[in-house]
Amino acid sequence: MDIVSSYTFNAPPDRVWDLLMDPAAISSCIPGCSRFEPDGEDRYNVTVTVGLAAISGFFVRTAALTEKTPNTSYRLEVEGQGRAGFVKGSSVITLRPVGESTAVDVSGAVHTGGPIARVGQRLIGGVAKMMMDRFFACLQAKLGSG
Repeated sequence: MDIVSSYTFNAPPDRVWDLLMDPAAISSCIPGCSRFEPDGEDRYNVTVTVGLAAISGFFVRTAALTEKTPNTSYRLEVEGQGRAGFVKGSSVITLRPVGESTAVDVSGAVHTGGPIARVGQRLIGGVAKMMMDRFFACLQAKLGSG
């Protein structure tokens, strides 16, 4: 399933980029995140608890930042699995200056399998979008924007 969204930060692209590259800021804003540990350059081991309908579980996953163009864009690759199934996704995050603000455009795809996939793509897409909205709202608050 594809996920597309855009978020506005009341800060210039370099400040938003610095925030998006800050492991402490990222880990504190991921909903359900209980572990976020470095595993090489721009690569992290992450544990996230996700609840979806009657299915909930821990997903141990890796997250890697690739194709970085400072202050402009990067690709986020995630893979994970847990009792509830597996998730694999990739997204491109692009920063665009808009006056004195920055638009952060997110375009990605998520693939799931196992019990979590059986609850339906619409429900999974809604939960993924909600988690993404919460993540970016938290980051916006850290910059005092939104």
